[in-house]
Amino acid sequence: MRLTDLLRPHLDGVATVVDATPGRLDLEPYLHLPDGVALRRGGQEDAVGEGELVLVCHGPDPELHGPESAVLSVLQRMRPGGRGVIVFGHRGPDLPYHRLLDALVAHHCQVLRAAPLDYVHLHAGAVFTRTDELLPPEDWFGRPVPAEGFATALRIADEYVLADLVSRSLRARVLDLERAAEESEATRGDGHGDGLAERLAAAEREKAQLSAALRGARDRVEVLQARVTMLEGSTSLRVGRALVSAARSPKRGATRLPRELYGLWRGRTHPGPAAPATPRGTAPAAAPPAAPEPPAAADDRLYLTYRAFTSTPRDRLVLAGVLTDATAADFAADAVVNRALPHDGVEVVRRTDPDALLVQLSACTGEGPWAHTGTGLAPDLDRGLAELLTEARRLGRACVLWRDAPVSSAPGLSRLAWDAVLDTDTGVRLTSLDPRADGRERLREVFRTDSTRVRLAELARRVGAPDPLAARRICVLAAPRDRAGISRLVGDVLSQRHRPAEVVVPDPAGLGELTAAGVTVRTGTPLAPWVADWTDLSEERPDTLLLDLMCAQEYSGADAVGSTPAGDDYTYVPELRPLLVRRSLHASGTPPELWARRGHRLFACCGKEPA
Repeated sequence: MRLTDLLRPHLDGVATVVDATPGRLDLEPYLHLPDGVALRRGGQEDAVGEGELVLVCHGPDPELHGPESAVLSVLQRMRPGGRGVIVFGHRGPDLPYHRLLDALVAHHCQVLRAAPLDYVHLHAGAVFTRTDELLPPEDWFGRPVPAEGFATALRIADEYVLADLVSRSLRARVLDLERAAEESEATRGDGHGDGLAERLAAAEREKAQLSAALRGARDRVEVLQARVTMLEGSTSLRVGRALVSAARSPKRGATRLPRELYGLWRGRTHPGPAAPATPRGTAPAAAPPAAPEPPAAADDRLYLTYRAFTSTPRDRLVLAGVLTDATAADFAADAVVNRALPHDGVEVVRRTDPDALLVQLSACTGEGPWAHTGTGLAPDLDRGLAELLTEARRLGRACVLWRDAPVSSAPGLSRLAWDAVLDTDTGVRLTSLDPRADGRERLREVFRTDSTRVRLAELARRVGAPDPLAARRICVLAAPRDRAGISRLVGDVLSQRHRPAEVVVPDPAGLGELTAAGVTVRTGTPLAPWVADWTDLSEERPDTLLLDLMCAQEYSGADAVGSTPAGDDYTYVPELRPLLVRRSLHASGTPPELWARRGHRLFACCGKEPA
């Protein structure tokens, strides 16, 4: 909720709003007061009476929010009919309301409404009034409950007890879950800690033995290659070949046999090309000895021609993993995926330098090269997976188990040491959905909570890799000219269910509320991957506009999403009115009517809810 939404229902009869916050916090850009209501700063010593509403702040940072004594001072100066709003810098679970409760009661101040606020440094707000009689509370919709006197007191008392019961049960449940998680982690850590060093040492010893055996085999191969080369150049082998050739073709081979043997004899006594004839009576010049050919060096490299890698700086998640075919294809849309196979997994991890080694449990239980890993039926695969984890840790990379199947199907995987475990499915790609059959709301739900990109974002957060959700960042271009335009722009931006990451305007004055809500406000050129032009602030924009446009883009992979005069929805079109454009296309300066001719994909999506 915005501060203006909390404030406006309680401005009836109010002519002056007094900003009594003593800290560095400036609340004026948050208010958007209607005409007829004036804002006055200061007033730390004046009484607050009927027709006035005072703003105070309470938070953990005294320099930003002001000291707690300032709030207590305002409560002392409240007079009958005066109203006030306390904004809290504390998050909901940490809200120290008990430190203000006695002062509110002592000065006959009744809290009428409390709600969370969606700002970076302001997380809640409460509206109160100074009264000499008990006022009826509000229901869930903000309407006063028709009750007076004793009935109001009973309602408040009953709701307090019941709400405390629910909150206590929820807190107890959270504590139980935290305790169970700690115990399971400790048990899992104890089980790993005892034999982990021994298993690692055994793996290192086995690795050294395998390396020594491999080096010995390569040495033997080199000796055998030298022997084969020597035998192929020997006279006996050449004579044998000539005899075999003559035996296979007696009619032609027998007549050539003596000449070939004579040539072999001369080649044995005079190797190399025939020397030029010398005059009789002169000694022939000694032929220089032929330089021996250097032995061919053995090439022990593995060429991973089918693998992909990225060079720093990176803007995409890079994975090396034991994955199913379907998961690898889904992840490849948002990350660089290198599938590790049993024969080259160590080289894949070493050469591609991934952000994480990802092992999918279902890839070890179904069909594929890693089938039966962790079940005890394929010890060579278990050993190969342990080598993968050892190599990844040697390179300082995280090892993550994606547990998308029952643990009992591959119990051996749970005995390995993992840096993180994800107990969820791999998500749904929007391209696999049918917008007409599944509906617009289903697309929104998958986009926000169940998409493959959301699952990869959780993985990236665990391993400290680039966030795939950064590809959904939107920049809004606007140019508000007056106070009404600023208020309209702030309202449209903060109401969006998929909030833009930045707003680019000619002048950022008066847009402090956007900054407080976590939206970057600046001048210049867009930095987000997508651009939405909101220069016309008179246009009606539903709160699902950017969400639906981004859903359509991720579903289609288009370069621009917009509307058409014919009202086309979820279809590729040759021309449209752009509502969401790729930043590179927007910066190119190409007119929209030429986009399709130059190979850009255009996708139509209704910007408003269907009737």
